[in-house]
Amino acid sequence: MRIALEAAQDAAARGEVPVGAVVVDPTTGEVIAVGANGPIGAHDPTAHAEIVALRAAAARRGSYRLTNLTLVVTLEPCAMCAGAISHARIGRLVYGAEDPKGGAVAHGPRFFEQATCHWRPRVEGGLLAAESASLLREFFRARRGNANGAPNF
Repeated sequence: MRIALEAAQDAAARGEVPVGAVVVDPTTGEVIAVGANGPIGAHDPTAHAEIVALRAAAARRGSYRLTNLTLVVTLEPCAMCAGAISHARIGRLVYGAEDPKGGAVAHGPRFFEQATCHWRPRVEGGLLAAESASLLREFFRARRGNANGAPNF
């Protein structure tokens, strides 16, 4: 999660929402890929940290199936990212802060609980949640210039 937090800080430095992700091989501890939010700079609405990391991991592995790998992300994934996680066959998802408004794992559609979801990773939330949420709050507070408009992370 520390690597994902560093990627999130890099995203914030570029003016992107500070979300970071890392794909790890749990059997060796090897970091396969790192991703940071980048929709603004990439002019790509799908360039969420999870998608960036999954694409890099798939390219490195030479396969779109990332079975048995772990995806660690600083914020609860949205529906798009949850779908990509399922399609990639990620074995385990670990996330930091919950996202009551945009999250799709513990909130909203609860993607992995749907009958139409064909692959469900093991899910663990709350890893370094306070640190992940603080990074997001500080980012939005700075952008808005006040604490009143900050999202509830």
